[in-house]
Parts: sequence; C-alpha cells; structure tokens
Amino acid sequence: MTPSIQVLSEPLDYDGSQLTSLFGYEQTGISGDLVIAFCGACEVGEETMVDVEDLVAGHRIYSPEMAHFLAEAFGESLEKMVLRQRLFARLAADLLRERSGSRVVVRGDDLFIDRRKASISVATVSPISALFHFALNIETEGVPVPAIGLRELGVEWRPFANELLELYCAECADIRHATTKVRWVE
Repeated sequence: MTPSIQVLSEPLDYDGSQLTSLFGYEQTGISGDLVIAFCGACEVGEETMVDVEDLVAGHRIYSPEMAHFLAEAFGESLEKMVLRQRLFARLAADLLRERSGSRVVVRGDDLFIDRRKASISVATVSPISALFHFALNIETEGVPVPAIGLRELGVEWRPFANELLELYCAECADIRHATTKVRWVE
C-alpha cells in the first residue's frame, strides 16, 4: 500500500518515544500507512532506545538538529520494514548526491559522506504495526561521532524532505503495481 505523507509545520524534538504506534496519526489526523517528516533536536535515552546493540555498547544518540522521518505500516513484518527502511535510506542517498554533489556511501541503513555519519535509523514492530525512524543531521555540533549535516552540504531540509517523501511514495506505488501485473507460476 502506498503510504500517506506529511511534513509537519512545527519543529518537534525526537527522544525515541515518538517511535510508537499511531504517533503519526495523532500528529496529523491521517490514519493508515503514513510517513511524516519534521525537524528538531535528537537525544535518545536508554529508556527509549530501541536498538539494543547501541544500548549495550553505550552509544549516545544526539544531534542538535535533524530532519526526522517516521514511517508506520500496518500488516508488515519486521523484515519487510527493515527492507522499507533500507529502501528509504537509498532513496535519501540518491537525492542527497543529486542535491549536494557529494559522494554518499550507504552502509546498511546509514549514510556517510567523507567518512562522517550523516544519518541514524532504526526499524521495529509494535503489536499493530511496523515502524522506522530515519533522520539526517542538519547541524552537527556536539554529535558524539564524526558527522556531517545538511546545512554544511547546502541542502535545505524542508524541500529535501518533501521530495524524499514523494520519491518514497512513488517507489511504493511502483512496487505495488509490479505485484499486480504478473501471473503466478506452477
């Protein structure tokens, strides 16, 4: 199913508690599969950290300002949501290359430019849906790893977010179409 999309008009800080069922619906009034984008700081504490590998390693997840993307899909498995998350990361990388002229390297669901981290991401499931959070640094002061942000690259977050959401929706629609035009085989 092709998700609805919306860029929130007001800034919203991300602390991990937003990665929960129906958060997008609460923010937008739009039910069903949805991807929202917003900008704001990011600081994820132990109590809301979903990535247990990061938790065990004691990693600090912080950025003073990021472009956040939260996706929710109903009826999806964790594996399918990880695939959606990685598709989203690759679309973001392609768009970032186009907008900035930078060489963007994708490793799993992370984006790197000049060996500096540009993004964070995680996928998970709830009792009723599957979710992913993907975010790109806008500013990098105080980020605990070598990082690069959209501002340094000369990329405005809102037009970038709008285009990325449109690209993702188009890809989801094209995937859906691909499933409707083939015959089964014996």
